[in-house]
Amino acid sequence: MATVQAILDATAHILVSDGCEALNTNRVAERAGVSIGSLYQYFPNKGALIGAVRQRHADQTREELITLSAQAAHLPLKQAVPCLIDAVMAAHRIDPQLHQVLEREVPRQFQSWDVTEGEVELRQLLQALLQPHQDQLIVSDLALASLMLVRMVDALVHVPLIQDPLGIDPKAVEQEISTVVLRYLTGQA
Repeated sequence: MATVQAILDATAHILVSDGCEALNTNRVAERAGVSIGSLYQYFPNKGALIGAVRQRHADQTREELITLSAQAAHLPLKQAVPCLIDAVMAAHRIDPQLHQVLEREVPRQFQSWDVTEGEVELRQLLQALLQPHQDQLIVSDLALASLMLVRMVDALVHVPLIQDPLGIDPKAVEQEISTVVLRYLTGQA
């Protein structure tokens, strides 16, 4: 629905341009060009707006990751892992300013700590990608390995997205993440 998209676009714009503290329903309604009553039809408060923007952003990054990771399905493991890491990096580059605001500025009360359907879907995708390489892996429980990989890679991927004060090249960090993942999976780089 166009009204909901306009409201979410306005919310994202305010979050990126002015920060979470400046976000309120009146500003969002004004920016979206809708009445406050229309906004409240869909979103009861600031938390609901932030949650919806976070979900939309997560859905966009997950779709990009799934599309890009399809290339890794038929590659040998040592080529598939860097391909997957590259896909994760590309997905995290979708609206990086919004991503950074959602990760760093949004107060904890507006963050959900539940396991999302998206994470479950990514873990299932990883398990399917790892299954044909089972004979090369030192990990035997693919469900556990998928959990570890999703959480570990998500934490590591945020490092190259932030400017390093020592000037480390983000591509070098990306390669190192591939090395870490391969060592976890196979015991060798």
